[in-house]
Amino acid sequence: MSSATVEAWPEGPAGLAGRGRQGFRAWRRTRPFWGGLLAVIAGIPILYFPYAHLSLGGLTVAMATTAGAGSLLIGILMMVLGITVWFQPMVRIFCGVATTILALISVPVSNLGGFGFGLVPGLIAGGLLVSWAPLPAPVDGPEIDGTAAATGAAPAAQLPAQAVSAQPPAQAAVQQPLEYGAAPTPGPEGELR
Repeated sequence: MSSATVEAWPEGPAGLAGRGRQGFRAWRRTRPFWGGLLAVIAGIPILYFPYAHLSLGGLTVAMATTAGAGSLLIGILMMVLGITVWFQPMVRIFCGVATTILALISVPVSNLGGFGFGLVPGLIAGGLLVSWAPLPAPVDGPEIDGTAAATGAAPAAQLPAQAVSAQPPAQAAVQQPLEYGAAPTPGPEGELR
């Protein structure tokens, strides 16, 4: 290895692979990756079995049915939905419902959903896609020293001013703005405005 190569990669190839793996992990955690992967995997047997010629001993079995075009359409749509949800996580509920419906439709259309090899992952993928929710953004909190972390309590000097106030939690919640507008405030007659 020449010195120019070492200077170009100060971390070395192992450090570059580690950064790539961490980048992929961060990308994967911001979207319903496993549901999309299962949807892609479920589309393969649904697409494959109607067009395959399987050999059992010396006997060739052709699974071609009149619904070959339906199997082709269902398999491709399931794979497209799985890939779509990776790049557009906001459509996860639509993709999850559509994946579940396509998996159920594949039972009569595509040889029992690819003999169950496409049906089961398709139903699991639909459930994963519908139930996935993005993680909330991490809140940068105060640093807690080792002694407070061991006891589970933070010193009052390190907490924000809102957390140290002596207000009951109900009053503190009323003073904080809501996500989509200001919190209602009581008027002069006690009515909420």
